[in-house]
Amino acid sequence: MEPTSAGKSQTTLSRCFECCVKCLGVLPYASLFATILLYAGVALFCGCGHEALSGTVTILQNYFEVVRAPVETLDVLTMIDILKYVIYGIAAAFFVYGILLMVEGFFTTGAIRDLYGDFKITACGRCVSAWFIMLTYIFFLAWLGVTAFTSLPVFMYFNIWTICQNTTVVEGANLCLDLRQFGMVTIGEERKVCTGSEKFFKMCESNELDMTFHLFVCALAGAGAAVIAMVHYLMVLSANWAYVKDACRMQKYEDIKSKEEQELHDIHSTRSKERLNAYT
Repeated sequence: MEPTSAGKSQTTLSRCFECCVKCLGVLPYASLFATILLYAGVALFCGCGHEALSGTVTILQNYFEVVRAPVETLDVLTMIDILKYVIYGIAAAFFVYGILLMVEGFFTTGAIRDLYGDFKITACGRCVSAWFIMLTYIFFLAWLGVTAFTSLPVFMYFNIWTICQNTTVVEGANLCLDLRQFGMVTIGEERKVCTGSEKFFKMCESNELDMTFHLFVCALAGAGAAVIAMVHYLMVLSANWAYVKDACRMQKYEDIKSKEEQELHDIHSTRSKERLNAYT
């Protein structure tokens, strides 16, 4: 009798379920979580950081009257353009690095070994794991520096935003926001906005200031998420390194044991032949 359509569908569903279970067993969940956190942090930092830099350029040009210097001069606007290109490089580099770490996680997961049989741990594999640990530690320190650097514009914009939110309190005071205090212009240039002036009120009422401040806060949060992802990667890579090291020792033990068993078998076979020959 041919199987019914219901029986065929049930068999298909059973095979699909087994396939899904195998796929879920293959996934390196720790590396997957760290990769998702890394991508989220890098995307937040790069996207918000890029838009925050664009908003900074708008504020500098509209309210502080900062003009772009000649091509051969390195001014604040040129430095912002360079930082934008750096952001592009960070996004591309860590997209590739996340994929590499995921691949490393796949090859050091025990589920891969169960699916494809015992594998040989080579010296190259151990060197690759050690190299990833060293490289991730360097990136961890780099992201700590990026987080510290991103906190500077957050602090600056927070001060400006606080003054704008408390205009009634500082109404009688003569406070000025001078770009020379932040090193954005040279000492000879006077680029400042004082409380009570028309430019100050326009800047406080504009959307650029509020949006740029909150974009820098989001970029800082993204950099912090990338730092946490690097720490998580370090824990995962260290555990993988320990697994590879133990697997290498076990592999040597199995090779020595197999060799000794083969020698004992050869000795036993030789003695059996000698006894047989002596008997005949």
